[in-house]
Amino acid sequence: MNRRMVLRAGATGAAVLGLSACRILDGDTSLRRAMASANGLTWRVQRALAGGRSLAREYAEADIRQGMRPNGVTDPDAADYLALKAGGWADYRLRVTGLVARPLSLSLADLRAMPVRSQITRHDCVEGWSCIARWTGTPLGLVLDLARPLVAARYAVFHCFDTIERGLAGEVKYYESHDLIDAWHPQTILAWGMNGTDLPVANGAPLRLRVERALGYKHAKYIHTIELADSLAGFGTGRGSYWADRGYDWYAGI
Repeated sequence: MNRRMVLRAGATGAAVLGLSACRILDGDTSLRRAMASANGLTWRVQRALAGGRSLAREYAEADIRQGMRPNGVTDPDAADYLALKAGGWADYRLRVTGLVARPLSLSLADLRAMPVRSQITRHDCVEGWSCIARWTGTPLGLVLDLARPLVAARYAVFHCFDTIERGLAGEVKYYESHDLIDAWHPQTILAWGMNGTDLPVANGAPLRLRVERALGYKHAKYIHTIELADSLAGFGTGRGSYWADRGYDWYAGI
């Protein structure tokens, strides 16, 4: 077994536990604290084995044998999102805020005018399925270079349009985060194209994240803001993402 197979086996085991024992993971239990410690170990081991620049496998055009399967929310119903969609994304802006020297507000045209990267990679979902697709977009590192993160910045937090929960406490929007090593990785892109066409709404239009060394739920869709932060404590319940707040691995590297 190679390193990727070993790590995937561990991720699959954690996913099965997360799906079958959600109640055990609720709250600040000893099992949840143990799993969080193991997640941190996975992060450190992967960094030690692979470093910050190792590449995920890229495939040939012939390996794309099916359409990219949508997952999670596939058509956000938030009023601001619907208005942008009705206008063909003409008024869409990606905001870059937080610990940056130069806050940004970029249109899709701005992003498309930057150097483009296209890559054929495999999307591995925690539910056990995978798809190969061509993703085209703007390297996230170039956007960060424009924003000039401050020395204190450690994480990029991605805020999204899609509402995951509605309740008495209000709406819960999807959010995700990555450390700046993954944010500046050469295969990490803000994708606005898929399989030779504009990114479909079902797959995250107008803009989604591709972090090719991570499981699928780390690839945030429907992004409107990237916030640079020195800590994850102020987001959600402090674990760094919607699913990490609910017991899943924050790092989720493969």
